[in-house]
Formats: sequence, C-alpha cells, structure tokens
Amino acid sequence: MTQKSKQLPETTAHVRITHQSWPQGKIEGEVRANEFSWQFKWRFRQGQLTVEPSLGRALIQEPLGRFLERFDYQLEPGGDYSFTIRAQL
Repeated sequence: MTQKSKQLPETTAHVRITHQSWPQGKIEGEVRANEFSWQFKWRFRQGQLTVEPSLGRALIQEPLGRFLERFDYQLEPGGDYSFTIRAQL
C-alpha cells in the first residue's frame, strides 16, 4: 500500500459569515462543500449550532462547530473562510 492510498479523503468547506452579534451571542452564515450548501446559526454562549437543510448536515455539523469554536473571535461579517473536512462529500 502506498502512502497516498493511506491518506484520508479531504474536502474543503467554504464559510461566509453573513451576520454577527456579540451582544446577542450569535454568528450566522453559510457553508459550502462540493455541491452541498447549508445555512447555519451559532449561538456561542449556549454552544448551540443549527444547520439547515438537513441533507448532509451530519457530515458538516461537527467539523463546522470545531471551526467556529476555534476561530470565533476572528470571524467578521462578509468574511470568507475555509477549512478542511477529513471526508469526501
């Protein structure tokens, strides 16, 4: 088995922040990965992340949550960001 065949598949997810409110404790935006697209709302004070629509949500919700928790203070409305998912979507 070659080194390349041992690697996990990767997909780049693209995030756009559309709304942010520190007083309300929320960040909203959209995330795209391959042909999938979702809207999300993250209420960071409650640690609550909602992702719609449900199609493919199980694949994106956990990695998106980790990304938001790690970079929340650096995210700005209108900003475009990306992160890598260790899966093929």
